[in-house]
Amino acid sequence: MESVIIPCPRCGTKNRIPRNRLGDRPLCGKCGTPFPARGITGSPVMVSDDTFAEEVISETGLVLVDFWAPWCGPCRMIAPILEELAREYAGRLKVAKLNVDENPLSSSRYETRSIPTMLLFRDGQVVDRLVGAMPRAEIEKRVLSHV
Repeated sequence: MESVIIPCPRCGTKNRIPRNRLGDRPLCGKCGTPFPARGITGSPVMVSDDTFAEEVISETGLVLVDFWAPWCGPCRMIAPILEELAREYAGRLKVAKLNVDENPLSSSRYETRSIPTMLLFRDGQVVDRLVGAMPRAEIEKRVLSHV
């Protein structure tokens, strides 16, 4: 059975949690602290103008937001990479996707002039901007510099 290793937000203990149990609101094996419901599922979260503040700005920790559109070829090229990163870094990185065509307020607020644009937020503040389709190694390197 495939599992992920997630550090406890309270004590830092690394917990091995089976993927099929991530939705069960697991507890830390050492201190019993429940893991946050969001950000540990291992898959990207779709956000909108209405949910952006709740899902990204108020989130503690690291969030990678992919500003994309369905008609964008480079956006479709990096989508599987972002899904892999969401799985591999579950608990340490939350991956969110925002469709710029359907959500113009957030995309204009963060001045996304071309897509794909990926913004890394730490505790609600932009800490890095990645523009254009990049190889997985480059995206991962930039993410890891903030983990």
